[in-house]
Amino acid sequence: MEKRKLPRNVIALGAVSFLTDVSSDMISPLLPLFITTALGAGPTALGVIEGVAEATSSLVKLLSGAWSDRVARKKPLVVWGYSVATIARPLSAFATSWIHVLAIRFADRTGKGIRTSPRDALIAASVPAKVRGKAFGWHRAMDNLGAAVGPVAAFLLLSAGGFSYRAIFLLAALPGIAAVLALILFVRETGSAGTPGKGLRLGDGSLPPHFRRYLVAVGVFTLGNASDGFLILRAVDAGVPPTYIPLLWGAFQLVKSSFSTHAGILSDRFGRKRVILGGWAVYAAVYAAWGLTRGVYWMVGLFLFYGMYHAACEGTERALVADFVSADRRGTAYGWFHLVVGICALPASVIFGLLWNAFGAPAAFGASAALALIAATLLLFLRMPEKAKAE
Repeated sequence: MEKRKLPRNVIALGAVSFLTDVSSDMISPLLPLFITTALGAGPTALGVIEGVAEATSSLVKLLSGAWSDRVARKKPLVVWGYSVATIARPLSAFATSWIHVLAIRFADRTGKGIRTSPRDALIAASVPAKVRGKAFGWHRAMDNLGAAVGPVAAFLLLSAGGFSYRAIFLLAALPGIAAVLALILFVRETGSAGTPGKGLRLGDGSLPPHFRRYLVAVGVFTLGNASDGFLILRAVDAGVPPTYIPLLWGAFQLVKSSFSTHAGILSDRFGRKRVILGGWAVYAAVYAAWGLTRGVYWMVGLFLFYGMYHAACEGTERALVADFVSADRRGTAYGWFHLVVGICALPASVIFGLLWNAFGAPAAFGASAALALIAATLLLFLRMPEKAKAE
């Protein structure tokens, strides 16, 4: 494995993501149950909440990424975005209807939208191209490690401490505040983060055509990639006790964290497309099985194997964006990437919920698996960049 040390910015941004996901994932695995039990809503409401939240987030990611290219400064937007989400997230404790949760998720995902594209561009600018996959893999590993610690903390508070859902939502503010402080103190702007005046050209055709085709493949895949909240509902429906959902979620995140950096290194060595294709194939197989099998052991096994898809693709897909474009357009490129993902996530979650209600879980999971295979076919015939774009 590549032994080159990662720079301070990448390490610090990994720590920020770790703390943020401890905060976020103290809430995330409990939120579908909170919505459906405490607030009395159903799968369709969950789909609307998650779809609208992610679509909003991705539209903001495009604007913030383009603006960060325009001013050639990434850190202020990153700080602002993390701060907005940290303030909004614990307000779920005061929700009395699913509409309130929708508004809170809207604010939380708006903060994520503000920070994500500038942060990804900052990571790409902080490392040479030959270890770009490792850098994004490390960042996703830390993100997922936090997403493993958060549910364990929620489980302990819920089962051993006797805390309510609402009390846990409030306590989740503490690691979020620590993340913002770490970001302010330890992350620095980079000299190669961009060139002033190059951003906000959102429709001028300056992005490479092969990058745009890559976005089409990503968009098709995302149309079948509904909220993971549905997986939690499926697991509970199959017999997993609700009290143990945070532990299952934490184990799933631990799998993602354990393999993300290694998958990024493999993408540096053997090509991003091969790693992404492998991840999408895992996704299709797992979703097909999820629709056909039942039982606690099947649910646990599929949840853990599903983590391999995330480990392979989360960092590698982002590293590939930076391979396609030059540094002065990178914030905008990440904005388009996240916009496509978010816009397609809205119909994905809504349609998945409607299919589940109308035809049952097998139809919903089967449709998602089919779309993943179609996307993999599109990616298979896409020409990759001859070489990664230099800084």
